[in-house]
Amino acid sequence: MIEVKPAERPDETLDTFYKGKILVLQRKNGFRFSVDAPLLASFIQTRNGDEILEIGTGCGIIPMLLSVKPFHHIVALEVQQGLADLARRNIMLNHLDGRITIVEKDFRQYRPWRQFDIVFSNPPYIPKDSGYLSRTEEKNIAKHEILSSIEEILKAAKDWLKSSGSAYFILPDNRREEFEKELSQAGLKLKRCRLVYPREGEPPNFFLAECGQTDSEVEIMPPLVLYGQDGKYTEEAEAIFSGPFKK
Repeated sequence: MIEVKPAERPDETLDTFYKGKILVLQRKNGFRFSVDAPLLASFIQTRNGDEILEIGTGCGIIPMLLSVKPFHHIVALEVQQGLADLARRNIMLNHLDGRITIVEKDFRQYRPWRQFDIVFSNPPYIPKDSGYLSRTEEKNIAKHEILSSIEEILKAAKDWLKSSGSAYFILPDNRREEFEKELSQAGLKLKRCRLVYPREGEPPNFFLAECGQTDSEVEIMPPLVLYGQDGKYTEEAEAIFSGPFKK
């Protein structure tokens, strides 16, 4: 029997990641993932048997990148029908049907009736009623806090997280103070943090956070610098974007 893979449609591109190991269908003019997705995927620490939940999967990119790590199963929530359909096709394209399940649902209405070892989210970055809206609704919902806020995402993560579990997030550094305030109000504690800098000597543009429900000393990781003086990715950044595969 000839295997038929879900090919790209006229309004889509078929891209590769992790040295061609991961295939990704994306909209040409819709929401497209950026460097924040592989940064978060690299930061998340998983174990065999982990049950994982993602809030807002987009095209499914982070679960697909996590597929090279150990875990039992990922439930990936996506509120937008078009992106949920795209994510399902990406999961099929990469033969990950048994490990990753896409659920088209507003996370505020999701009732899993269980808790997870890991909850993670790459949430909308732009606060409600600020910034410039795109002509594309798909981009607006993905990038702006139109349907959700950091506060709501953190509260949901707290409810769905096992007492021994970890929640992971990436956000622009200019929202770090707000994030830490909302984190405390949600009943979560910062466990590990890493700042991401575009270049040495420049302000950070992202921060990565691992959170939990118990008090512990916060681990401040060495900063991650994306570009060297030559304008190319640093060795560590290149390793993150290339994935754990030898040439």
